[in-house]
Parts: sequence; structure tokens; C-alpha cells
Amino acid sequence: MTDQLVSDPASGLFSEAMVRAMLPSRVATARRTLRQLGLILVSVADGPDPTAIADIVGHSIRDSDMAARLDDGNVALILEFTPSEGCSVVLERLRARILEVAPEAQVAAGIACYPAHAISATELLDAAGEALNGAGAAGIAVAPVPE
Repeated sequence: MTDQLVSDPASGLFSEAMVRAMLPSRVATARRTLRQLGLILVSVADGPDPTAIADIVGHSIRDSDMAARLDDGNVALILEFTPSEGCSVVLERLRARILEVAPEAQVAAGIACYPAHAISATELLDAAGEALNGAGAAGIAVAPVPE
């Protein structure tokens, strides 16, 4: 049971519980070091199975970054020291690799970054989720900068 709290059984990536546990400390580190932190939520429809997606993700992010499969099947990528432009580069690399394996896949994503779009872990997850919801079936959206 505790293994499922740490990792997703279908993909081997971290679980949503780990994202919710680790994201606040990643945001705190970004705040303390005056660095940016990127969060990408990725939805893949008609694509490879979760294990294949996990392998593709593992080859698309740095060792310092974190990848997790959320309870709804989406993938969360937490990218240290990464503004939204850097998140877009990582996302395009990930998307291209997924489409090489499954050309019919629809990859949608929402991007949010600390501190540009949110200043807490909860706000960051919400902003990325709203961006993903606004992205459409195969689009990419970056969270708006709050006023």
C-alpha cells in the first residue's frame, strides 16, 4: 500500500500523492533561491500505454526534474529552474517523442510557473490545470499571468 503512495503502479512514475507532498517544498526552494519552477500537466489520448509514456518522459526531462502520473491518468512534470519558455521546449520534445511512437496520439498540455503564474503549490497546480482544460484536445496553453 505504501508503494502506491510513492509510485503509480501502471507507469512506475511517482504518484499524485508524491506530487502533492513534494511540490510545496519545490516551491519553497524556488522561493528561497529566487529561481523559477515550471509545472506541466500533460494529457495523452489515443497514445502509448502508461509504461511507454513513462519511458518517453524519462528520456525527455533532466534528472533533477520530477515526473508523476496523476490519478486521472495525466502526467505532471515539475521542472526546476525553468520558466514557461523552457517548459515549452521540454513539452515539444516530449510531444515529438510520443508522436513518433503513436502518430495518432493527441497530446494536450497546460503550463504554469512559479512565480509568474502562481506563488503557492496549490495555486500552481490550479493554474496548470486550468491551462490544460483550456488547451483543447491537442493544444498547449500557458497559464495567464495574474493581475
